[in-house]
Amino acid sequence: MGKGGMSHDNNGDDDGGENLAAWLVAQNTLKIQPFQLPPLGPHDVRVRMKAVGICGSDVHYLKTLRCAHFVVKEPMVIGHECAGVIEEVGSDVKSLVPGDRVALEPGISCWRCEYCKEGRYNLCPDMKFFATPPVHGSLANQVVHPADLCFKLPDNVSLEEGAMWPIGLVTLLAARAFGAPKVIIADVDDHRLSVAKSLGADGVIKVSRSIQDADEEVLLIQKAMGALIDVTFDCAGFDKTMSTALTATRAGGKVCLVGMGHNEMTVPLTPAAAREVDVIGIFRYKNTWPLCLEFIRSGKIDVKPLITHRFGFSQKEVEDAFETSARGGDAIKVMFNL
Repeated sequence: MGKGGMSHDNNGDDDGGENLAAWLVAQNTLKIQPFQLPPLGPHDVRVRMKAVGICGSDVHYLKTLRCAHFVVKEPMVIGHECAGVIEEVGSDVKSLVPGDRVALEPGISCWRCEYCKEGRYNLCPDMKFFATPPVHGSLANQVVHPADLCFKLPDNVSLEEGAMWPIGLVTLLAARAFGAPKVIIADVDDHRLSVAKSLGADGVIKVSRSIQDADEEVLLIQKAMGALIDVTFDCAGFDKTMSTALTATRAGGKVCLVGMGHNEMTVPLTPAAAREVDVIGIFRYKNTWPLCLEFIRSGKIDVKPLITHRFGFSQKEVEDAFETSARGGDAIKVMFNL
């Protein structure tokens, strides 16, 4: 179990208030229940959560009790996209003080294994990641977390901005921030396409969910790009999306699989290999928080338009928020304000 807390009925709040959290207790069932905090270690901080976003993985866990090969086998606190205010610091913490506003990197690696020593700590086999079974998440009044994984927010960056990372549209914003000269977005949803266009996509392509339409849609995507496609990001992770990405990308190009919609996929790997299309996996994050916060502070990336729905932290609002996120439609980032 990570630093977040323990599933005892009593609470660990130092201020005498009950620490509550949103627990995934069964398929399609969330309950607000007490959440005991662990003792504050010398290098830890206690953070009062102020903003927590709903991620696609949270919805996967709610609907199916699994995401990729991670399976929920016992009640678990949900949520990992979060920001809050420091309430208490451990005895050896020098970088933060009570009152600091921080964004929390949700994964605690061991820092001892070969992957951690290589700098690829996101692949640590002993990673304790918010809301990844059996580790509890951060949709709670308070959590305890290592201080070195809490990043101070610049004065002009809000707590909501510090808490949110919707994959597809932020990939668009990041590509722009890193200098991509032309970006085309394909999606099944008209609203998301209109948002993508407003955020600076050079072109948008409405696609279907049917694999039968993939070849025709590839031609539309390539035509919209107007040049060979060097890099494609699959932010969904389905047979159709990955097949489209592999086929649309030029010989010698790269496809990055970001989304994890399906645990297994049937895709045209042999034709892609014959064109030397490299497939790159990416898992979670490493060393991204400082750069991302600087992009937001400087205005290179503006994530505020992506926050479409806001909810409080009552039982009904938690249920309504997850229903809104799962439904899609005009919902992009659903945010809890605690």
